[in-house]
Amino acid sequence: MLDEKYTGNGKVLLLAGGGKIFTDIAARFVRSERSLDDIVASPYSRQIVENILASGHRAALEFDFFLFGVEGYSRVTEVQLVRKRLASYLIKSGRAELDGKRRYSVVYPQSVRDFAARVTLPDGHAASLSGRDLADLCRQWYDAGLDAGLPEEDLRYLKPQATEFRAIIGMNAHALLDWFAIRCCRNAQHEIRHLAGQMLRLCRKAAPDLFRGAGPSCVQLGYCPENRLQHPSCRGRVLTRDAALKILRTHGGQTPDPDVADD
Repeated sequence: MLDEKYTGNGKVLLLAGGGKIFTDIAARFVRSERSLDDIVASPYSRQIVENILASGHRAALEFDFFLFGVEGYSRVTEVQLVRKRLASYLIKSGRAELDGKRRYSVVYPQSVRDFAARVTLPDGHAASLSGRDLADLCRQWYDAGLDAGLPEEDLRYLKPQATEFRAIIGMNAHALLDWFAIRCCRNAQHEIRHLAGQMLRLCRKAAPDLFRGAGPSCVQLGYCPENRLQHPSCRGRVLTRDAALKILRTHGGQTPDPDVADD
């Protein structure tokens, strides 16, 4: 039987992270002349964390690490997720058979599930197939291949991108802020945006000092860097980068010369 789920219902658990914050210790270490024992023994400073976030010097944030468990998302989202290189991923195998047939799980939008189209079969007959029909045909073919003794590592080549993936994801706070900036944006694909939103809520609850200002680029920067690619729902509501620069120049502000390197 086809095990089907719908996008927007994925589950995320925070397995580790939050509690004691190490960003302030890392920041102190860079500039303090005190011994390491004294630095570690110092009481936690929210102000140091806020200063680090406001300055944009985020290296100290890489010493706070967060671990998530994820399930109920499709391989479409997996592909987008692993484009973030500064992270660790442990993804459930899609080929190793465990005690018989593997559960054939798919995750897709209901609009795709219900949409039916006329198709021509190899024998020349026409049929009307919905998205669910196609997913179930793939499942039947896959199960038949297992019964015939074909290895799962070969059969999985014809699994749809709707196949569910489950993973453990590890990211430090610096990487998470960068990832939220992109994947919480309205331009992000809806399923990965749902994943990012759940991760952000968990991070804000576990470490509010680190993630109070986290979110899409417009939240973190105060303007939208997408410019002409800005999401239609944000136009006229959120200032673009080009518009912000124009205001600065109009009012006598100066912008740095990109050809002049920082000292």
